[in-house]
Amino acid sequence: MPVKATITSKENAAAAASITQKTIENHKTAAMHHESAAKNHHEAAKHLGDGDEYKASASAIKALRDHFNAGEYQREDAKHHAHLSKTI
Repeated sequence: MPVKATITSKENAAAAASITQKTIENHKTAAMHHESAAKNHHEAAKHLGDGDEYKASASAIKALRDHFNAGEYQREDAKHHAHLSKTI
C-alpha cells in the first residue's frame, strides 16, 4: 500500500509565502516594463515633433516590446489569481 504524503501547515505557509513573493515580483516587473513603454512613447512623440520619423519609429517599436514584456508578467499573475479564485 502506498504511503500518502501529508503537507504540514508550516509547508503550506512556506509555499504561500513563495507564491506571494513571486506575485509581488510579477507586479513590480510588469510596472517596470509599463514605465519603460511610457518613456519610449514620450520619446517617439518628441522625435516626431522634431521631424525625425526614423527615431520616432525606433522608439515606438521599443514601446511595443515593453508592452509585450509587461503582458507576459501580467499573464503569469492572472494565472495565479485564477488559481486562487478556484480555491475560494
